[in-house]
Amino acid sequence: MLNILSILIGIVALLLAIPSAIPLLGWGNWIVLPIAIVGAGIGALSSSNTGRNFCLVVIVIAAIRLSIGGGII
Repeated sequence: MLNILSILIGIVALLLAIPSAIPLLGWGNWIVLPIAIVGAGIGALSSSNTGRNFCLVVIVIAAIRLSIGGGII
């Protein structure tokens, strides 16, 4: 059950990260990161690794986008 919850949180975070890839909307990644970290934490409590790994991918995508934009843009 925790794995499904983690996947759902990851999907929400990914849906929020997609518009954040547009220039001048990169600040949205600051919202995505905590959501994905919570999802990864819930996924770590699960017996399966799928949700945790999915959230980790979302975290990496958001972090790379933040580093490209200098953390703000």
